[in-house]
Parts: sequence; C-alpha cells; structure tokens
Amino acid sequence: MNAFLRRATPVLAILTAVGCEGTSPAEGASMQAYVGARLIDGTGTTPVDPAVIIVQDGVLQAVGPVGEVEIPEGAERIDLSDRTVIPGLINTHGHVGDVRGLESGNYSRENVLEQLGRFARYGVTTVVSLGDDQEAGVQIRDEQDDPALDRARVYVAGPVLNPSSPEEAVEQVQRLTEWNVDWAKIRIDSNLGASDKMAPEVYGAVIDEAHRQGIPVAVHIVELADAKGALEAGADLIAHSVRDQLVDDELIALLRQQRVCLAPTLTRELSTFVYGSRPDFFDDPFFLGEVDPAVLEELQDPERQRQTQESRSAQYWEDQLPVALENVKLLSDAGVTVAMGTDSGPAGRFQGYFEHLELEMMADAGLTPMQILVASTGDAATCVGLEEELGTLEPGKRADFVVLTSNPLDDIANTRTIESVWINGNRVPDEDP
Repeated sequence: MNAFLRRATPVLAILTAVGCEGTSPAEGASMQAYVGARLIDGTGTTPVDPAVIIVQDGVLQAVGPVGEVEIPEGAERIDLSDRTVIPGLINTHGHVGDVRGLESGNYSRENVLEQLGRFARYGVTTVVSLGDDQEAGVQIRDEQDDPALDRARVYVAGPVLNPSSPEEAVEQVQRLTEWNVDWAKIRIDSNLGASDKMAPEVYGAVIDEAHRQGIPVAVHIVELADAKGALEAGADLIAHSVRDQLVDDELIALLRQQRVCLAPTLTRELSTFVYGSRPDFFDDPFFLGEVDPAVLEELQDPERQRQTQESRSAQYWEDQLPVALENVKLLSDAGVTVAMGTDSGPAGRFQGYFEHLELEMMADAGLTPMQILVASTGDAATCVGLEEELGTLEPGKRADFVVLTSNPLDDIANTRTIESVWINGNRVPDEDP
C-alpha cells in the first residue's frame, strides 16, 4: 500500500479497560471468551465454526476453533452459539458532523459524537471523514485512543482543498498540517459544467506537497480521464467510482501498479434521485429505528419530489449509476482492491443505514457476499492505512466486531441482523445516551 498512508495517532500498547456500565464486559473481568459463533474474520478465508475469540483489555488475544483455542482460567465466557461474528464495518469515505436533519452548517462536537454513535449502532465501527471536518472533529479523533471507547472511530481530512494555482495548493496543504489530519481531500469535477475543473498542475501540486508533509490524498472524480490523471499525479485513494464510461485497461493497470484502492460510493448516486418518489427503505425497520420522522415527512413532500424528478442533476446521476455498478465488477474482477465507501453524511445520505445499502448495491454489481465483507473490513482497513490495528479479527488487533443473528454469506442483507456491536471490547449502547 502507498507509503504515505498513515494515521495521526500511534498504535497503542495494551491498555487497562475501563468500561461504562452496561456497555462493557462484567466489572472486574479483564479477559473475555466469546464462544460458539461462526467467525468471518475479514481476511476472506473460510469461516471458523464454531469459534472462540479471546479478548483482553480491548485487544484480540486468540482466535480459532472451539477445542483448539484454550480459554484461560477466570475469563468471562460469553455464549454466541448460533450467531455470526464479523469485523466492524469500515467506511472509507463518509462525512461526519455537518448535517442535522436535512440542513447543513450544523457542525459541532455534539453532532459529531451523536453521528459516531449512530454509525456504531449500525455496526460501522470506523469512518474516514473525507472533508468539511472542523476542530471539534479533530479533537474527537485525538480522544479515541481510549480503553472505554464505545462509539465509531473517526479519521479526518479537514476542509476540502480547492486551490486555483500551484502556489495556493502548497499554502493550503501547509495549513492542513496544523490540524494533524489523516487525509487531504480534493475534487476534480466540473459539477456538470457549473464550475471550472481543477487543473492538473494544481492537483499535482496538492499531491506533491501533501506527500512532502506525509499526508495521503483522496480524490473525488467522476470521469475516467480524471481518475487516470489523479493516479499519474500520485493519488492515494480514488474516492468514487468512474461514472462517465466503463473503465479501461490503462486505469486498471494504474490502480494495480500503484496499489491504490477505489471506493465506489454507489449510494451517493442513489441519493440524488431516489427521493423523487417514496423509497422502499422507508418501510425498513432497520432504517426507521434511527431516523427522525420529521425528516421522512419532509422528503415525501410532493413539491420536493417533483423538484427531484425534474432535476437535471438527478436525471444525470440516475443514468450513470448502471455505469458505476458495472465498473465495480470490472475492477474487482481485474484484481483492483475495492473498498466500501458511501459518501454518507450529507442531507439524505443516512449514516449507518446507507453503509448497509451500499453492501446491497455491491451485491447488485455482482460481488459475492465474501468479497463485499472483505471490501468492508480487511481491505477497507488496508486501503486507508489502518490495517495494523483494525479490519480483521486476528490476534493483536482491536476488538471491534459485530454479532449477527443470521449468516451474511447466505445473503449480504443479513448484516442488518445486528444483535450487538463491540468496539475496543466494549459493547455499544443500544440507544443514543
């Protein structure tokens, strides 16, 4: 993976777990043994069934078949028979903190924490927030190496950079270093002709300076030519699927040679047109449990629906969604690493639920349930430089996992059968505090 990928805070030594009442293992128990579940570990290997998972102080100590992994004397046993355990889902392209309801401009510490709690309850245990992050989000990122952590981890990019010259590009990147960001984010997009597209010499200057500062760069693209240009300039993550035409051998070769991942964000396209009528997911209890009824009412307003139906932008993205879907399959089949990403967070892109909708759309694109799970866990962690601690259920990794009542390898929609979510070995509260 690209040498510039790194996280803003170092891997911690094993810490003493301090849990909140009702969210952590039994008081006084320093080690837990989760016994009897089917284990899908995020690496793509054959599931272990039944499995034993040993956790101490929020870190996985041992993972393997029942009968082969010794359960230490004194460990608290937690029976997960007839359950499936998967790693916590990782969203490589989200946004956190700005929107409340359907209104932007509400960035606050309270809003960031509330949204990270919602992500966690949906089994999304890590979010890379690619743009519009503010100081409160950076502070929350800095606080998350906490043994009592029970909400989603977040990694930040600060403001989306939009320089107009190479000199301005250098200045904007240098200002980012004051935030100690995990990523820089740029857009190479004309917004359907409404604005000027960032020139190659400008985005090249952003990428060069970011790399000098040790910051990886995620790039928003729409068109095939711009994806190639970004990769030739050294981009570290392509943050959307190519949507203007089918990918070609040249792009595939660039992605593979440079070991750069692509986050499809299929639900981003869906969100632009789906509210032209009443979406089917408005009847899904898994969705309704975390949504404000007033938001649903507003999205079903007939005038709003009419405006969406008549929107040139909505019509364009609806037409391009099949291209994006086909490109996911083409890239995956060609050996390019696809990482789950949604661009959730803006109005109408419901955090937590849209990640599960993304998994369903990846299945529509032709990926198998195992491919989708790996893209959303182990590969996602590697794509954003977090593989030393997160993404797979292996000894030495953080105990971030989701307990399901049904097997997602039978149907990827079974990721919605969440019984419990664990972050750093702490059980995520079932409700927002």
